[in-house]
Amino acid sequence: MTASATGPDAPGPDLAPGPPERPVATPQERRRLAEETRTEKYVWWSLGYFFFGIHIVAFVMIYAVTHAR
Repeated sequence: MTASATGPDAPGPDLAPGPPERPVATPQERRRLAEETRTEKYVWWSLGYFFFGIHIVAFVMIYAVTHAR
């Protein structure tokens, strides 16, 4: 008969944690990423408002020219 390794000396699962799946960002890195994202969103929103404004001005000018007395 062979002895089975089920006692306290039996090798168990390795309980040492491995490397994290994703590195944890420092507060400075998170802040920098948030600022970059906010800046990018600001640029796109600004462009949207700019082009919307151009269209409104163009429509008003066209209306003024076509309805001038």
